[in-house]
This record gives sequence, structure tokens and C-alpha cells, in this order.
Amino acid sequence: MQVLGTSFPEVKIVQYSAHKDTRGLFIETWSQNSLNQLGNIPEWRQDCYSISFKKGTVRGLHFQAPPTDQCKLVRASKGSLFDVVVDIRHGSPTFGKHNTIILRASDYQQLFVPSGFAHGFCTLENNTIMLYKCTNYRNKKAENAIIWNDKNLKIKWPIKKPILSKKDKIAKS
Repeated sequence: MQVLGTSFPEVKIVQYSAHKDTRGLFIETWSQNSLNQLGNIPEWRQDCYSISFKKGTVRGLHFQAPPTDQCKLVRASKGSLFDVVVDIRHGSPTFGKHNTIILRASDYQQLFVPSGFAHGFCTLENNTIMLYKCTNYRNKKAENAIIWNDKNLKIKWPIKKPILSKKDKIAKS
């Protein structure tokens, strides 16, 4: 495993080694010992799975408010997606800035999203599957979202007319 940086020091790309032979492929996607390189991360509490049937589906930009905020470790296990993180930490020198990355199942990468960042993605292929670990349980009362196309964020999404949930359609700036 190799940990790579992004434009945010706290957000990391985790690159895994794939072990291939005539039978197929093996990847260790999570190891507490390996992920200690990311720093002092709370215990993982929940695993989540989402499948987006159509290319151009946007999910996000989501976050949970403290005290149930979450760190996430996200990856595409099938297909590919345009992934976005936004710094929502008031007082941070990078508050309101964003970072994007293309996550492809074939690249064997995961993205570590610390608490204090909103997260979202746009699917680049039909039937894209996203897997992620969370350091806190889902708390409906603490869930929040930023509108995907917020004019202040100036995110260059790869889509003009996304497929959105009702919740994401009415998210605020």
C-alpha cells in the first residue's frame, strides 16, 4: 500500500498493490496496520455500498454534522466515478475549496475523506458500484448536503443534467 497526497494535506489517496496470476487478482483493501499511515483515525463503524444504475448520477455533496461527523474511505469496486471533496471546516485556510479525482475500479485506489469535508461523486459509467467505510454511524438528524452545482464552489462536473435524488435537488448553497 502507498499513501499519496492531494491538494488537501488531510485528504489522501490510498494506492493498493494488486497480486495477479492465472487465477485472477487479489487485493487487500483494508488493514488497520497499513492504514495507520493515515494518522490517528477513529475506529471504522460502518461499511456502505451504493450502486448507481445510470452514468451521470450525482450523489452529494454530503456530510454529517458533529458530533456524528464521519471520516470515509471510498472506492469504486465496479465502473468509475468523478469524486469530489469540499473543505467545510470554518476557519480553515482551505475552507470552501474543493479537490477532484477520478476513481476507477481498475486503478485499485481508495480516497480517504476526513471529517470536516463534504463528499460527492458523479458516475462515469452505468452500474457503478461504490464501497466505503465510515467512522461513525449514519445519523439522519445530522445529515446535510450542499447543492452539487453551488456557484461559489465552481466545481467542473463532467455532466450538465445529472440524475439526482430528491434530497440532493433541494440541497442548499
